[in-house]
Formats: sequence, C-alpha cells, structure tokens
Amino acid sequence: MDNDYLNQLEELLEFIIKEQASDLHLSFNCQPTLRMAGRLVPLLKKEKLSSKDTQGLAQTLMQEEQYERFLKEKEIDFSYNFKDKARFRVNIFFQKGKISIALRFIPTKISTIEELNLPSILHEFTKATQGFVLVTGPSSQGKSTTLAAIIDEINHTRTDHIITIEDPIEYIFEGDRSIVDQRELYQDTLSFAKALRSTFRQDPDVIMVGEMRDSETMVTAITAAETGHLVFATLHTNSASQTIHRIVDSFPSGQHNQIRAQLSGSLLGVVSQRLIPRIKGGLIPACEVMISTPAVANLIRENKVHELPLVIETSAERGMISLNRSLANLIKNREVSLENALSYSLNPVELKMLIR
Repeated sequence: MDNDYLNQLEELLEFIIKEQASDLHLSFNCQPTLRMAGRLVPLLKKEKLSSKDTQGLAQTLMQEEQYERFLKEKEIDFSYNFKDKARFRVNIFFQKGKISIALRFIPTKISTIEELNLPSILHEFTKATQGFVLVTGPSSQGKSTTLAAIIDEINHTRTDHIITIEDPIEYIFEGDRSIVDQRELYQDTLSFAKALRSTFRQDPDVIMVGEMRDSETMVTAITAAETGHLVFATLHTNSASQTIHRIVDSFPSGQHNQIRAQLSGSLLGVVSQRLIPRIKGGLIPACEVMISTPAVANLIRENKVHELPLVIETSAERGMISLNRSLANLIKNREVSLENALSYSLNPVELKMLIR
C-alpha cells in the first residue's frame, strides 16, 4: 500500500466527517469533490487527480481479492470502515478506461425516526409481526437511513431475530434486545435471492433486504411476508402506485394476477421519500406514506392502482400522507422554499392549490 495515497485518502475522509458531507467523488482530471446538502462542492485547494492518483486511491481502499474482482467485473461495491470513526459505502468503476470512485458517508450513530424528521406513523411498522414494508424513492434519497431507523427501533424494543441482506453492509446494528445478523453480498452470500431463501432455515422474525433487484428476490420476499415474517425492502421507484406497478411488471403477464393477490394480502405499507434542501441548511425528508387498508388491498388486487393516489390523499385519518401534503407542510413550517418544493413535486399544480 502506497503511504502517500493512504495519507491522502485519510485526509479526505477526515474532511468528509468534519464537514458532514454525504458523498466524496474522486475522478480523473477533477479535484476531489464533496456533495453537501445535495450540491457538489469541489475542493479548490486540491490538485486535479491524475489517472495514477485514482488508481492508487482505489487500490488503497481495496483488498487484493476485491481489486482482482474489480478488474474482472469493471465495477465493485463494498463498505469501508475508517478507523472506527465512520463507515463508507464505496463504488469504484471505470469510465473511458480510467478509474473513478464514489464514497457515501455512513454515520456510525443510527438516527431515530424523530431525529430524521420522518412521519411518526412509521413507528407502527416497528410494531407489526408479519407483512411487507417497502421504502422507496430515487437514488441517494435516504432510503437506507430510514430503514436503519426502523430496524434499530425494533432492535431496542423487541426480542426478535433480525437478519439483514445488504450490498454492501451500511449501518452496523449493535444487538440490544434483539439478535441482529447482517449478511453482505459476496462476503457472506452469493446473491440476494439465495440469502433470502436461506433465511427460512435461520429462524428470523424480521428480514431486511437492502434492494430488490430481480423477480426472484421479489417473490421470495413476498412469500416470506406471507409466511409469518416482517419483511422490509427498498426499491428505486417514485411513488406508492409506481412501486406496485414495478413489482407486478417484473413478472411475466401470466403471473400478474397471482402477484397482485399476494401483494394485496401481505403488504403493510409503502414509504416513498425525497430529501429536500432546507432553508436553514441541510436536507429534510418529504414522504408519501401509503398504509394497506382493505380499500388499498382491493385496488391492488383488482388492478386499479391508478386510484391509489386518491385513497392516500383522502385517508389522512389512517396515517396516510401524500407527497404534496408533506411538501405543503414543509412550506408552511418554513422548512423548505416553494421553489424547491415545486421541483420535487410530482403534481406542482396541485401543490400550489394546497398552499393557498
């Protein structure tokens, strides 16, 4: 390991922790760049990185086995523990034949639902004993952090066996009242689907799937929820209704009715979130929350998913929240600007009507 690159890397990681940046980007012919409150900030006092620099930094981050796999597969995901001060989710990849690196800062302390400014209705998911909960949203919108808050609340309040399947492991859970076993792709298992199937022989109460990437993982997760487990997972979708479409459309058309029936019976809820820049700095979540009621289950089963937004909007008394309602509350509480809220809304015309 080159000590110059090790020193350079440690200096950058210390700076991320100090500035509480969310990401660090290391790319050829660019200065090291942080993402802070959603915006990219180049470190102008640093020199631009050469291809030798990015390769040296990449090799410093990786073990020999990881580097060999990276050269073979052209990209790699893994977690990096920095002096027990913080963890980083690392993705290293090639672009135009040169190496680039993206590091996501993962704080060692797991925040609570309140500390993250998430809706209090999410506490209800931590009390369930069986069913399927999905946390969705575009990339880099805090899904893993929300899931960690929910799982850690279960860890502190229930005597359960919790199994997580992640790529890579992000937050580290310290077992409290629960036993928490965390499995990392490639290090502890060869695939999400295989690890998920194995959980049926591991006596879990709660299962967390870091990401549902294929229909095999989806159907196994739904089956686990149907057979007495509480299952949490993430998906890269923009809304509750889009989430249902994505899951159903992942299967051949001949299976759609069966999947809708299984989903309608096992789904507890969908949380779709965005991180919005705050007026006073930092980010705050805006959340759409759909709770599975008999009306919601019926719409899913009968393929009337397009009617779900109306049910969400008119079911506030059941704890449901539309994304626009969440954005409107943030505007009224002077947490976010109208301009930013409109840019994140899926229906800006309706949002303007809500804040009149």
